[in-house]
Amino acid sequence: MHTETHTGLDSPKGNWWKPAHRAEKVWVGIAFAWCMVLFAMMPLWHWKGGQNPSGIRRKVEPAAFMARTQEFIREYRVGDDRGMPIVEPPPGSDIYLMGMAFQWTPILKLQKGASYTLHLSALDVNHGFSLFPVNVNFQVVPGYDYGLRITPNSSGDYRIICNEFCGIGHHLMVGRVIVVDPPVTAMTTPGGGE
Repeated sequence: MHTETHTGLDSPKGNWWKPAHRAEKVWVGIAFAWCMVLFAMMPLWHWKGGQNPSGIRRKVEPAAFMARTQEFIREYRVGDDRGMPIVEPPPGSDIYLMGMAFQWTPILKLQKGASYTLHLSALDVNHGFSLFPVNVNFQVVPGYDYGLRITPNSSGDYRIICNEFCGIGHHLMVGRVIVVDPPVTAMTTPGGGE
């Protein structure tokens, strides 16, 4: 059995050159109008919807970011969890989190209601920062320091999941953010008693 072959020089068979039917034109028009609506919504989602984090972005050498993160760990370390350092910086400080195959370092212990500037960077390849169960997703690229203003609004133990395939151990790349309630201070009454 012989099948007919065509080159790019031969016109295809059929009536492709005839004008589109009225119903097709209507649907193409509806699809185009919807695309324009979604295109117009992108800046609105950014400014009003809080969908895209804006913050400080600057270039950084991966070795310099790693040194800054290690200094941050030395200064604010309060413990370890299976060999991973836990840091508890004071409210209002700059905090550092680095992604590298296949871990997020360090574990952050933050205060609910306090503001911080979170500096994120990757040391080797692109990583995805997804804070679970909160709907926060961010792509972390090597050579860039992303500074984001954050204020944790509920206490809990959150997981950082890499949602950008980064290699054979990608499924193991899970970090932690622990948010604790602010310390309760004792109030004193006039006269020195509590």
